[in-house]
Order: sequence, then C-alpha cells, then structure tokens
Amino acid sequence: MQEFNYDENSKVLNHKDEVISFKCELQENLQKAMKEFVEEHPNWDQYRILQAAIAGFLMQKGFQNRDLTRLYIGNMFSMNFKN
Repeated sequence: MQEFNYDENSKVLNHKDEVISFKCELQENLQKAMKEFVEEHPNWDQYRILQAAIAGFLMQKGFQNRDLTRLYIGNMFSMNFKN
C-alpha cells in the first residue's frame, strides 16, 4: 500500500505561511479511504484533506479565527485568499 508523505506541499502554501510538520499514524481503513478519494478527485491531495478536516473540526468546536476560516474555505472550494 502506498504510504502518504507528510512533508510540506508547496502548492498549498504561500510565501507567508508557516509550516509545522508532524507525523501521525492513520488507521489502515482511513488511509485507504483517503487514497481512494484522492485518486477519484485529482484536485485534492492528502495535505488539502488534512488541512480542511482539522480546520473544519476546530470551527465546529467554536474556535473562531479569520485565518482558520480562510484556510477552511480555501481548501473546500479551491480558493486562494490573499491578505
């Protein structure tokens, strides 16, 4: 099975973004589902999925921040917001 690479993705980031890398273990079923999704939706990649998921989770839990909202909406709708 293909392993996902968690290095920074230059397509998603702009020059002002700070990147913090982390490793995480995914259950095999979750990794398979993410791999299948990426294969069926070529405009998505694992970085965009994880960023949208984390931002969406934080927003659902009541964390309000303009940069977080921009990141979430940008990932969900393929938009690039400039400051």
